Amino acid sequence: MSKTEKKKKTMQNFREKYGPGLEKTGKVMRIIGKVLYHLRKVALALPVIIAAVMLATHNMNTLPATVGIDLQANGEFAQSISREMAVYGPLAITGGCLLMMIFSRKVIYPWLISVFTLLLPLLLIALNFFQ
Repeated sequence: MSKTEKKKKTMQNFREKYGPGLEKTGKVMRIIGKVLYHLRKVALALPVIIAAVMLATHNMNTLPATVGIDLQANGEFAQSISREMAVYGPLAITGGCLLMMIFSRKVIYPWLISVFTLLLPLLLIALNFFQ
């Protein structure tokens, strides 16, 4: 017997002995992979949702009743909006981006936009810190 024939026979014995078990393991691994692939949107959205809600509750407690936006060069605000609008506006924008992510085939671009929208509440806090 040559070396290649020995290897073929060894592989055949291995397949006969462990083949059915490996096939079942492969099927289970494929199922787990499909489930994880379909849950990727949820896994990406959960931290963004938690951070957005935390920032909204923090802003609801710390921002004044009227919030100034569009800071002018002379130190005055061009517009004033209510606290509720300042809290729920960025929250709605983040929710809209996450909604786009759920209905989109490409996941990462709307997710990144929703992460960047988390800066809006932080900017509102920074702008109104010295008011």
